Order: sequence, then structure tokens, then C-alpha cells
Amino acid sequence: MARGADAALATTAPGYLAYIPGGGLFATAIADLVADVFNRYTGIFEAAPALVGLENDVLSWLAAEFGYPPHAGGLFTSGGSLATFAAIVAAREERVGSTGDLRLAVGYASTQAHASIAGAFQLAGLAPRNLRTVAVDPSFRLRPDRLRERVREDRARGLNPFIVIASAGTTNTGAIDPLPELAAVCEEERLWLHIDGAYGGAFVLCEEGRRRLAGIERANSIAFDPHKGLFLPYGTGCLLLRDGARSLGVPAGDDSYLRDVRTGLREPGSASPADHGLELSRPYRGLRLWLPLMLHGAGPFREALAEKLALADALHRGLEELASHGLPIEILAAPQLTVVPFRLGRRPGEAIEGWNARNAAFLVAINQRGRCFLSSTLAPVDDGDAFTLRPCVLSFRTHARHIDHCLEDVRLAARAEVSS
Repeated sequence: MARGADAALATTAPGYLAYIPGGGLFATAIADLVADVFNRYTGIFEAAPALVGLENDVLSWLAAEFGYPPHAGGLFTSGGSLATFAAIVAAREERVGSTGDLRLAVGYASTQAHASIAGAFQLAGLAPRNLRTVAVDPSFRLRPDRLRERVREDRARGLNPFIVIASAGTTNTGAIDPLPELAAVCEEERLWLHIDGAYGGAFVLCEEGRRRLAGIERANSIAFDPHKGLFLPYGTGCLLLRDGARSLGVPAGDDSYLRDVRTGLREPGSASPADHGLELSRPYRGLRLWLPLMLHGAGPFREALAEKLALADALHRGLEELASHGLPIEILAAPQLTVVPFRLGRRPGEAIEGWNARNAAFLVAINQRGRCFLSSTLAPVDDGDAFTLRPCVLSFRTHARHIDHCLEDVRLAARAEVSS
């Protein structure tokens, strides 16, 4: 195991600023041990009322943090991909119906939306071409005016727009779509608003994050990953529904074999995970978050998330300072959460292939120093897609000194590139 771990990406390391950093709380390992040893069945409330009730309590607490009303609900999933899939199915059943023509059902997301959304759309029985991509502004945020135009164009063509999937922190650049404006469009056009907050949603726990994510409470559903912003091990996603009484909307098959446990006598807070998702057999995920919250309280989570926002701002300021001293660093946008996209500037007349090759070598030079590890993405420019570095600050183990190391390594790599 040790050799295998050494040969893998060190996602829990403080200098790991690639992709979306992982957490890995020890308390969650204890929770998993307890849950696995007891091995109680938690797909249906009546089979383990106290345990499912505990999970529902955690979901209610999370829903309140997002600004949802007391009757909100949801479920824990393996990650944001399945949470978004469940939300799309719920929206499809409410806005299109089981007898509706799925060939006419249309959804919308930005050109920067996560790749899993297209997969979830297709798994829900909807044609890939019916997921429209909507243009973004210079800060990589979905444009509400273009959304409204496309919805009305599709309606005029006899199609049935039913869902908008907005981002509360895109993976590429950390962009937050203009949530209040998009909520207004959805209310006006009678569309389900789902917000993909898999990466960024947890920032509602701190004051500054809540300010940046204003409007998220107006969504019909929210996906977010505690295994990202709440530092839990991988495999802990979450779907929240503003209307907690809503089920997945898919009629169950013959489940007469469950008649002895499904009494139908439900009390408030007694929703079953199977009401909102397809899993009947499932791991007991609720304890993964409940135990760290009980041991540490919510305060350390709030403080860590506020610190990550401050560290991303510090990284951005440091890159600006390097650029002001003559280094050829180009910053795409100020961080909206904790992703700070930047790259080497383009030389006059340089072909995009050469520009991308220089930035790929720049990334290698930074990472080879062994103090921080960054990853890249592609950002659109006039003549193609530009190789772009995208450090993401999220691990609770990352602190100011690690950002200082990153800036020093960027400075040395940029100087070496200039002198080459």
C-alpha cells in the first residue's frame, strides 16, 4: 500500500494545487470503520430509523447553510456527477413528465460547464444535442442575456426548455455564474435551476464565500461534494433539493419484497435515501460528515474555507507583482473562488502551437522543483485553445508558506524562460 500510494498523485499534500485538491480527515476514517463494522442497511428509513435520521439531520444542516427552507431535503451520493444526474431526472419528471416527448426536452449550461453534465444528460435519456452550451463573458461566467435568447429561440421552434445548469465555481477557472440573474431568468421562463457547486458550494459555510455565492438559495437543486470543500475522503457527494418532499420521480418496480420494512408510517425528517436516488444498497455516508462535525465543530471548517479564499487572493496578488516586475505572466481573471488561472504571455506573431509548448514546459519547470504541483487546462482564444496553468487552493493543509513557495517557483521558472 505504501509503495502504491507513493506512486500516486499526493492529493492530500499541502503543496498539491492541481485539479481539485483532496482532504482526507482522520475522523472520517473512523466513521467509515464504525459504519462498515455495524454494516446496517440504510437505503430505507424504516430499516434503520436512528441512523437514517442522523443522516437526514446532517442534510438539513447543510440545506440551511445553503439558505434553503426547513422543508428542504436531499441525499448523499458518491460524488457530484451522480448528484447532478439525480437532479436532471427530477427536473425531467416535473417539467417534462413521464409521458412527455424527450426529443423536445432541452437543457442549458455554459461552455465552461463540467464534462459530467453532458454524460448525466444522456443517461437521463436526453439527446446530447439537446444540451445547449451558452456563451460566457470575459470572466468565464454564463451570460443571462444569451440564455434568455436561446430559451426563447428554442420555444419558438416548438422545443421544450426545462432545465438550466449553472456553476458555483467551474473546474477550469473557478468562475461563478451570475446566480441571481440566472435565477430570475429561470423563474421568468419556468425552468428548473440546478447549480453545480461540486467544487465551490462548500464556501457558503464562510461569510465571504456566502457573499460570493449569493443567489444559490434560489436554485431548485444543488450538487456539491463534501469530499472537496469539506475535506472528506473521495466518495462523498451530496444533492440538496429545495423541495424535500420531492422524490426522484421514477416509478418503482415491483418491490413487494420490501413490504415488511416499508410501513408507510413516516414522520417529519424520515425521508429515505431511496426516495431521491436509485441506490437501495448503499454505504452509510452520513456518518462521514456527522462525526467530524461533532468532533471539531463547524468553526474549523468555516475558518479553513475563509483561509483558502484569502490564500487564492494572495496568490493572485503575487502573480500580479511578478508581472509588474517585467516577467511575462498573463493572468486570465481575478479569482472568483480559489482557482487562479495564468500563463506565459504570447509573443508577437507566435503560433498557438509554439505558445502552448512554452507554457507546457513552464508547468513542468514549476512542478519539477517539488514544492508545489500545478495542473493545466485549455482556455479559448481567438485562434484556438491556449494552454493555461490553473492552481487551485483547497486543501486544509495548504497555508501561506505554501503559496509563497509556489510564487517563488513560478518566478524562477518564468525567469529561466525569459533567459532561454
